[in-house]
Amino acid sequence: MQNETMFDLWQPTYDADVIACDEAGEYPFAGYRALQDQIFEIVHARAGVSVLDLGCGTGRMAARLVRAGHPVTGLDFSPAMLSEAAVNAPDARFVPGRLAMPLPEELAEERYDCIIATYSLHHLPDPEKYAFLRGLRAHLAPEGVIVLGDVSFPTRAGLENCREAYGDKWDDEEYYLVRDELEAALPEYDIDCIPISFCADVYILSPAE
Repeated sequence: MQNETMFDLWQPTYDADVIACDEAGEYPFAGYRALQDQIFEIVHARAGVSVLDLGCGTGRMAARLVRAGHPVTGLDFSPAMLSEAAVNAPDARFVPGRLAMPLPEELAEERYDCIIATYSLHHLPDPEKYAFLRGLRAHLAPEGVIVLGDVSFPTRAGLENCREAYGDKWDDEEYYLVRDELEAALPEYDIDCIPISFCADVYILSPAE
């Protein structure tokens, strides 16, 4: 569920909370910084490519990419997160909106070399997530790719094992990526997976020939 109020309230401590969880090596953010580094390296492998950052949050990734010479448009539904993002990445462009098709009107005709989503798509139930990813294909420039970094497991059994291990800490209102299910649901993409931690992966989705 995309809950603006929750993220508005979380904004003041969001970055610190995520880093603390990563440093502890715990679900759901184990591998967070390594995941961010991996996504940056994938995008920055091509100098100056345009980026759409979906669920941009406080704009930390947007700021890093802008400093490296990439034009970035960030999309988020939380006014508080967008306000912080504008401070962290003043040279990026930020647009309010939800992770749904169609994209906001000002993005309707735009195409991007890289569309990225870090720890944002897990708020969409799987059918909505897959439909959204299919719709994003129309917003890719030639040779464009979608790069996802999120809580992820190779199989449904792996996800259930993590759910059991974390008990009450598990968030039943989030819908995590499952690698074999993602691949089966989106045959229109060639999908490469880069494992990051026991509960995180990076995916590169390239339109299939």
